[in-house]
Amino acid sequence: MDGDSGCSWVGWGRSLVLNLLGSSFDVAVIFLEKIPRKIGDVVEDFELVREEFVAEYASQARLWKHKKTGTELLSILNADENKTFGIVFRTPPKDSTGVPHILEHSVLCGSRKYPVKEPFVELIKSSLNTFLNAFTFPDKTCYPVASCNEQDFYNLVDVYMDAVLHPAMTPDTLRQEGHHFELDDIDGKMTIKGVVYNEMKGAYSDPERVLAEYSQEAIFPDITYGVESGGHPRDIPDLTWEQFKGFHDSYYHPSNARVWFYGDDDEGRRLKKVNEFLQEFEKIDISSSAVPLQERWTEPRAIEHTYDCGSEGDPSNKFMTTLNWMLTPMDQTEPEKILALTVLSQLLLSTSASPLRKALTDSGLGEDIVGGGLETDLRQMSFSVGMKGLTEENVAKVQELIEETLTQLSKEGVPQTLMESCLNTLEFRLRENNTGRFPRGLSLMIASLSTWLHESDPLVPLRFEEPLMKLKEKLAAGESVFEDLIRENFLTNPHKAAVTMIPDPKYAEKEAAIEQERIDKVAKAASREELEEIVEMTQRLKEKQAKPDDPAELAKIPYLSKEDLDKNMKTVPFEEDQISGATVYHHPLPTSGVVYMDLGLDISGVSMELLPLMSLYTESLTQLGTKKEDFVSLQQRIGRETGGLRPSTYMSQLVAADGNGPVVSMLMIRAKTMSSKTTQTFDLLKDILLEPNFDNKERFRQLVVEEKAGVESGIAPSGHTVAAGRLRSQYRVGDWATEQMEGLAYLDYVKALLERVDNDWEGVLRDLRALHSAVVHRSKLVCNVTTDSDVYPGVKAELKSFLDSLPEKSSLELPSWIDQAPTPTPANEGFIIPAQVNYVGKAMNLLDAGYELTGASALAAKHLGTSYLWDTVRVQGGAYGGFCRLDMRTGDFLYLSYRDPNVNKTLTNYDGAGAFLKSHDISEEELTKSIIGMIGDMDSYALPDAKGFASMTRKITGETDELRQERREQVLGATAKDFKEFGEALDATKESGSVVVVGSETSLNAAKEEGLDISLSQPL
Repeated sequence: MDGDSGCSWVGWGRSLVLNLLGSSFDVAVIFLEKIPRKIGDVVEDFELVREEFVAEYASQARLWKHKKTGTELLSILNADENKTFGIVFRTPPKDSTGVPHILEHSVLCGSRKYPVKEPFVELIKSSLNTFLNAFTFPDKTCYPVASCNEQDFYNLVDVYMDAVLHPAMTPDTLRQEGHHFELDDIDGKMTIKGVVYNEMKGAYSDPERVLAEYSQEAIFPDITYGVESGGHPRDIPDLTWEQFKGFHDSYYHPSNARVWFYGDDDEGRRLKKVNEFLQEFEKIDISSSAVPLQERWTEPRAIEHTYDCGSEGDPSNKFMTTLNWMLTPMDQTEPEKILALTVLSQLLLSTSASPLRKALTDSGLGEDIVGGGLETDLRQMSFSVGMKGLTEENVAKVQELIEETLTQLSKEGVPQTLMESCLNTLEFRLRENNTGRFPRGLSLMIASLSTWLHESDPLVPLRFEEPLMKLKEKLAAGESVFEDLIRENFLTNPHKAAVTMIPDPKYAEKEAAIEQERIDKVAKAASREELEEIVEMTQRLKEKQAKPDDPAELAKIPYLSKEDLDKNMKTVPFEEDQISGATVYHHPLPTSGVVYMDLGLDISGVSMELLPLMSLYTESLTQLGTKKEDFVSLQQRIGRETGGLRPSTYMSQLVAADGNGPVVSMLMIRAKTMSSKTTQTFDLLKDILLEPNFDNKERFRQLVVEEKAGVESGIAPSGHTVAAGRLRSQYRVGDWATEQMEGLAYLDYVKALLERVDNDWEGVLRDLRALHSAVVHRSKLVCNVTTDSDVYPGVKAELKSFLDSLPEKSSLELPSWIDQAPTPTPANEGFIIPAQVNYVGKAMNLLDAGYELTGASALAAKHLGTSYLWDTVRVQGGAYGGFCRLDMRTGDFLYLSYRDPNVNKTLTNYDGAGAFLKSHDISEEELTKSIIGMIGDMDSYALPDAKGFASMTRKITGETDELRQERREQVLGATAKDFKEFGEALDATKESGSVVVVGSETSLNAAKEEGLDISLSQPL
């Protein structure tokens, strides 16, 4: 909207918004009419420089500029209760010391107004936040918060603004969060410690993450994108205090900031709050933070790197490669072209039917696809694609195949059905704007920064209607849009880099030697006096980390009172019905015409022998095709007719006092579609469930190979998840089953299955058909529909027809895996992986030990994670994360660490948790803060589909509203005595707990030598 048009948007805006979203937006329109603005208005020293209505998101956008500092503030006004704030700085690093990443951690470690050790953790404890974090990108650092409670929201904003502009950083902050040499005794062993140092050791233990980093650096070698903003472990110890502080002084200034607000809060309050912090600053020149453009090449390049493939197994088939192209700048490319490139990327790679993905997987040259396709977060767009699991001779073949496939598509054209499928999928996603638990406002902020950060229009990335309309018109006119894009951006683009990752079984050994050489160099060059200084620094840092905050300083951090909390839990309206023998739940929630359906088929009739096959069976339903169409046509049809259709397994158990309730196990098919396409969606479900075609051996083999590669590649970056799954499987049958279908036991099964496919395909085929016969029927079937009230009657009629088409009961009687499953048994296990860090887990079952769980137990566990474990495992121990999990349904209590340099030290800290709670005299203020944070977790923000699904799962597992209310009241009424009692339970069970560690060979062997009783194996 032009500046002189004032508030005239309301007249045309109202009708457009109501057409898009229904009358629910009336409130926001009325609200905005009461605060008209005109260009040039000055409020709290902010001048309004632009105003537009963004119909796509039913929002009024106002761009303000602070007169004194030049800070730009984008104010998005709408009806969303999940208010979002972010302050963003342009922070381009010049090297790989990780200075922006370490600063991201460090500014949240105390500030001028809030001089405590960890205001960030205090906010986690004591706020109703729906989001609280910080991000380091290659060219920017973001500090976002979100909350549905307005006072809580502004408390978060206040703490974050003071943190970034007035951090209380000292050299010890850099030592804790970044790096330092640690020496406990002058004759002891010196090590390098630091939270980010260990975090990035973990990051560089993930081969695919490393490949992505090297791919980016390869095509941007001359600018900031050519270095590692997160920090490389080799370079992080080179960062000095002077460089660290200088980076903050240069870039963390309001003139270099962009401020974002989104939601239903008052705009005047937004401007007033930010001006409070900006008014003491003067405008400075921030041109040094501008991100330059990478100069284009005239010839392609090739780069090779080695990586840690592990010391076991044959490395000859572990090569990886990507082809990478630099495209045009985001801020200099037409929105229509960016949208077309987005569709092209999806068209080429997003599904198994996508032609480039299919050509690579069909080739049999490697195990799976790597590369993220189109990248739009950086100033210049890029595109990356490749494969992993290659032999050396297949590296060049993959690169050639990518080029050949793109050439073929440019000549023969993109199939019309594929275009329709990809366009529908993208359009559905844009209009639905379903960001899950990630605040919508934050998603839009990150999108706007792709242009705003580079002095361009921040609203362009938010507008999709016009670009989408233009793209559709060109395609309808028969223009070769995608073929031209392929030629322009790939085939005739010389700015291309081929990156090859060479497996090195000795990589970890070499990196350890480099680290030790650095340590030895310092130790040998240091005089005795200098070594004593390192010992003194080590001791001083540990004392500071262990010293409690001054209660008077802690009291300065704003938080709500218990009186501000809702005493009653949030419920979701629902209707329960019986249709054709199935239990059907309807959640009447406003979904703007989208129908969310969850179909749960009982799998208790599956035998134990077939249970591990369930994961691949569920994938096969949409990935092998049906008797009517091959999998390519099926995938395109799913994209054309729905917003997504995904089968998976669901495993839980009924609520029971002893935590051993009957298992609830299902094949869960989740689908979403527009109400106008429910008939087509149910037709799809009929074809998938009633006429599957399992006969395609080669296609199924591809799925097994990809599954093996996916499970293997997920271990190193998510070792804590692997450890947690393994630990839970030792205590409850349902969790044992999940481990057979998803965990390390499943990986063993998949490896054996791959051999069976090659040597006993008929046997595998029999198993797939037997599974299908045992699962597809409407006995014990549960269906959940979340949609608008006026839409449901039409869905219900279609649903009945669909349910009537299913068999009434299983056509194959098998012994139930539930009756066959072994009794779970705790055991200490260590899994060696190619990594420089560890993931340390310990578990016990408190219900089995006779402890009664209440809402106060969950509160004590949360407090433990944000106090004792944070301090001992993360701050003092140097791990990137240390936390605990209490499962109120099963009684399982888990300790977990993330990217941890330690093993036994962490386990010792775990064993001290009970004593901490028993001796900790929690103050009334601290208890109140913990209660507020816990209520925030219990009332976590959710979109309609998530609300409906969560409500359904509570119904089928017996978690009643009465039980939820009882636990809420137990939280609100918790006392210090409850914390001490929970500590007694942890102390009483620590000796009987089991340990699972996923980590480096060096660390696990050392832990065993130090006395840890643990059996070791190598899953990779």
